[in-house]
Amino acid sequence: MSAKEDGNSLMPSTNPRTTAVDDAQTIAALPDDALAAMAAAADEVEAMERALARAGRNPVGQVLAGQGTFYEMNHYPDGDVYDDESHAQYYYHAHRTGTAEHGHFHTFLRAKGMEAHMSPAPYEGSWPRPLGDDAIAHLVAVSMDKAGAPIGLFTTNRWVTGETFYGAQDVISMLDSFEVGHASPCLATNRWLTALLRLYRPDIARLVRARDAQIRLWALRHPGEDVFEDRDLEIASEQAISVPERIAAVRVEAARRGI
Repeated sequence: MSAKEDGNSLMPSTNPRTTAVDDAQTIAALPDDALAAMAAAADEVEAMERALARAGRNPVGQVLAGQGTFYEMNHYPDGDVYDDESHAQYYYHAHRTGTAEHGHFHTFLRAKGMEAHMSPAPYEGSWPRPLGDDAIAHLVAVSMDKAGAPIGLFTTNRWVTGETFYGAQDVISMLDSFEVGHASPCLATNRWLTALLRLYRPDIARLVRARDAQIRLWALRHPGEDVFEDRDLEIASEQAISVPERIAAVRVEAARRGI
């Protein structure tokens, strides 16, 4: 079954690419330093959402502001958001109709932000991909609902974003380097997205590993095909999220441990 055929649902289902997660269980497994980092991220996410809400705004509205008519598939803001210190990058767009999703953020790290030992996943196909200084890794996508609130995380096959494609361990290591610290198009949105990836770091790590497992399985089931370019494999792994529930669970566990 292709991602298109199953509707790309972000709700728990029998789809092996969909993960149902217990926030308390995920957080209880964390060492103290990771929990402390997650607690700091929770505070930052909440603070940025509060600041935006006081002005009647939300993270999505800020990246769409001043961009004219909203068209599916277009990147917002125009030219993407790029931090020339961390080399993190993101954009927002929409194309997944028939779901609760309004659109989603795609997050990346470019070559200059990667550690020297990191290298692209092996590829024997013929499609061109960005390499060298142009290399780029997709980290995770964040689904947003029509009210501008995050409702899910998902990973994609290589062709979806035109990335280089790095293996799970490298991508997981890259997560700590994702930081957008400037004020364009909106400081609060940039800080919010940076913190959100930290709030869900263990979940993203699990999703990226599941992505690689799904791609390996797909390749076994479709011998002779270029799995990274197979349009029937779009979403490799996904998970529904509730930020208020995650923040509450983090604070309960942090209080229990005295963090």
